[in-house]
Amino acid sequence: VQFVESGGGLVQPGGSLRLSCAASGFTFSSYVMTWYRQAPGKERKLVATITSDGGSTNYAESVKGRFTISRDNAKNTVDLLMNSLKPEDTAVYYCHAFGSESWGQGTQVTVSS
Repeated sequence: VQFVESGGGLVQPGGSLRLSCAASGFTFSSYVMTWYRQAPGKERKLVATITSDGGSTNYAESVKGRFTISRDNAKNTVDLLMNSLKPEDTAVYYCHAFGSESWGQGTQVTVSS
């Protein structure tokens, strides 16, 4: 099982980023997929969830209305579109298959002027 996250970077407050995750080593289309984030000195927290068929999504209150999770089961990818970014969104972002024990290396998102 492998997750490779990409798309992070430095962005000004109010800006946007699209994160992407390429997954492999399991039947991607059968799994609920999630994005987590971990800020410096803090625990890893769930940000967004999408069902196996992409028909339903759920978000942490702190990102609701600003972030959108999506997936492509043909390409085994899951994306996170982040708009109206705030400094408190700064963290390492990870994608994860619900129930998996594996994690990728994450991608750093820094929101700063």
